[in-house]
Amino acid sequence: MRYLPHTTEDIEDMLQAVGARELDDLFAAIPPACRRQTPLLLPPPLTEWELTSHLEELAAQGGGDWRVFLGAGSQEHHIPALVPYLAGRSEFLTSYTPYQPEMSQGTLQAVFEFQTLISRLVGLEVTNASMYDGATALAEAALMAMRIVRRVTLVVSSLIHPHWREVLATYLAPRRDVNLVVLPAAADGRTDLSSLDSMPASCAPAAMLIQSPNIFGVFENLPASAKAIHTAGGLLISSFTEPFALGLSKTPGSLGADIVCGEAQSLGLPQGFGGPTLGLMSCAREYMRQIPGRLVGRTTDLEGNQAFVLTLSTREQHIRRSKAVSNICSNAGHCALTAGIFMAAIGGDGFRKMARVNLDRAEYLKAGLIRAGFAPLFSAPTFNEFVLKAPAGFAAVHRRLCRKRILAGFPLASWYPDLPELKDAWLFGVTETRTKADIDALLREVT
Repeated sequence: MRYLPHTTEDIEDMLQAVGARELDDLFAAIPPACRRQTPLLLPPPLTEWELTSHLEELAAQGGGDWRVFLGAGSQEHHIPALVPYLAGRSEFLTSYTPYQPEMSQGTLQAVFEFQTLISRLVGLEVTNASMYDGATALAEAALMAMRIVRRVTLVVSSLIHPHWREVLATYLAPRRDVNLVVLPAAADGRTDLSSLDSMPASCAPAAMLIQSPNIFGVFENLPASAKAIHTAGGLLISSFTEPFALGLSKTPGSLGADIVCGEAQSLGLPQGFGGPTLGLMSCAREYMRQIPGRLVGRTTDLEGNQAFVLTLSTREQHIRRSKAVSNICSNAGHCALTAGIFMAAIGGDGFRKMARVNLDRAEYLKAGLIRAGFAPLFSAPTFNEFVLKAPAGFAAVHRRLCRKRILAGFPLASWYPDLPELKDAWLFGVTETRTKADIDALLREVT
């Protein structure tokens, strides 16, 4: 595709068509304090070699040698070299929707394989391709549940990632009729479901939204959650931020979830200062006509050959806003392709082994920190993240560790200031990228 820059006349014509005087008018909805008022401080034009040197200097400042013991929604994992190599081939290097199947069989097959792998991972029949990130996938799942059940009350666990809940609130802000009921935390670190029994019939929920493992790293009781919401006539939406947790647990679909959504950044995508990310979304077969995004199906052509096509989605979903089940447009197709290559590369056995390494190293760090004077807050099982109450003075120790390029945990009180039990509570995370030597180095510093 050629790059054709707009002329000054082009820009003036477009502004006139939308009723704006200047380009800044297009950003009037953004508060002035959130807008940049000065030009970017960019260097003058550089040669290729000068630019490479400059980027290397910037990369060195980014702290690639930090030892990070933190997840909280984004995880560092090893990525096999073949993943970016294959994903970077020119045949695949686009995220645009493949509307012409006869020209896009390779891309469509890759998306089909991705959908198949995710469906196997979460235990539901239908998976789309794809959502922007886990947070928007959760919000789209909530809208989908309200369409299916035809109710406007949503029961939301307070242990879903706080940023995800903010995105959900933003999605629902134009809907004045939606009623959000927030479920608190129980003493064991799981969501307290007891208030569901006392909800009036006039506020019957469309769905319960829950995250497992939750923001405390704790596995939720999905069968109990499914029973509670199904008894009330609603759907269970189960989400996750760390897909490797599914390598050691039963699938959410087998535990009663009707819709599953999550973040797939762990599946072959680098953290990259916050992006790109990839939202996953799957549902039971009976709800597939309400799922947003793209679905690729396998069929045969007129000559009996295997063929792949976009299916169960009309053009109205993409170009007629009033008819759409979602306004998700340019998809995260290349990220989905990358995740599919990653999962195919490590296979089911590799997935389970990586999950086991994550769990074992997290438990090793947890035990060491407890010996060093930290106290466990919750009794429910965890995966590769956990919460401990720090001994007095740990905030100063944390700052000292940062100076040594060790990032040891996240203070949960900054996200839950109204919960006194989380004062001095820190969320720690461990993946296979942290070696035993890394963990021992941290433990020596806090002992």
